[in-house]
Amino acid sequence: MKRLFHNYVNTFKGLSTEIWWLALITLINRAGTMVIPFLSLYLKEDLSFSISDVGWVMSAFGLGSVAGSWLGGKLTDKIGYYKTMVRSLLSTGFLFIGMQFLNTFTTICIGIFLVMLVADTFRPAMFVALNAYSKPENKIRSLTLIRLAINLGFSAGPAIGGLIITGLSYSGLFWVDGITCIIATLVMIKVLNPKKAKSFEAPKIEQPISAYSDKVFLMFLVAMALFGIVFLQYFSTITIYYKDVRALTEFDIGLLLGLNGLLIFIFEMPLIKWLENSKFTKLSLMYIGAILTGLSILILNFTGWIGILVVGMLLMTVGEMIAFPFSNAFAVDRAKKGNQGEYMALYSMSFSIAHIFGHNAGLQMTAQVGYTKTWYIITGIAFICALILFILNYKLKRKTQPKPIIAIK
Repeated sequence: MKRLFHNYVNTFKGLSTEIWWLALITLINRAGTMVIPFLSLYLKEDLSFSISDVGWVMSAFGLGSVAGSWLGGKLTDKIGYYKTMVRSLLSTGFLFIGMQFLNTFTTICIGIFLVMLVADTFRPAMFVALNAYSKPENKIRSLTLIRLAINLGFSAGPAIGGLIITGLSYSGLFWVDGITCIIATLVMIKVLNPKKAKSFEAPKIEQPISAYSDKVFLMFLVAMALFGIVFLQYFSTITIYYKDVRALTEFDIGLLLGLNGLLIFIFEMPLIKWLENSKFTKLSLMYIGAILTGLSILILNFTGWIGILVVGMLLMTVGEMIAFPFSNAFAVDRAKKGNQGEYMALYSMSFSIAHIFGHNAGLQMTAQVGYTKTWYIITGIAFICALILFILNYKLKRKTQPKPIIAIK
């Protein structure tokens, strides 16, 4: 046990101090995003929106996320990642607090669009900051540490969110979300010095390749958008399914979602370190992750046993642990110095596009054809994603293989 603990601790060694601070800021911020997994429930239960209306609100959520990711990339390349992150965090805090005072369909759509527009300018800037503060040999583990912070926040957030809803009301979530964003801003201003990033930055590449002309990267983004559509069902459609079909309480749902974050916090870093040293490519690991995530939804149709929800969550967690860190690393590797904001904005936008279509499509399908058929369709999307990644991996491997020398007699 002592050796196991020692090996676990060793997986964190060598990361820069700035990466640890960035992880802490991300943890504080994400611990407050407890409203997101409960947003669809809040709209349906507290504001009495129809499932169809909830779907359209979630599309506004996605549109704001797309616009915010694009804007974040532009701001990062223009004013720098540090100023972009500070302004995004602080503004998001006040916008979250204001969201609780909106109660009509139109104002909620506008409000959630503005919240996500401002909040998601943070994401491209954070990826560029991570790339700047991390040494090249530690990049994947640095990405994984940030994800650990995100998931530790998510593991605590939904559980605490369920308690807040049970003890107080949904409005309490918006207060906590806003306050934690403001606290994260203050911590960042205090401890994260952008000047220290210079020692890790790579030499500037003249005339870098535009992300829009990188066909491999664009194909990869399509796969990531499809993966996002599947993954995001856990934050809208499946939470309603848990309550309406499986009769779970908000607290039960919070604990189940919290299990996901807790498992990632414990196991992801050792798993990633082991996979880094394996023979698998980043893309091959991603399609394995996509298949596991698809299976996590497919098995919900097989039995009424309540334990299948835990099995599904375990499959999704392993799939997520494999797919996300290596997709992040793949995107960072493709990015070129000088237009990193552009690359990371497009990467963020692939998941924002998933927000536009994923939540709404899932909710509309459950309203029209029911949960069983919806889970089959979502599983099909996961396997299409896996197929795209498989083909892309095959093409890249062929491109890197040396051509055989043909002897001329």
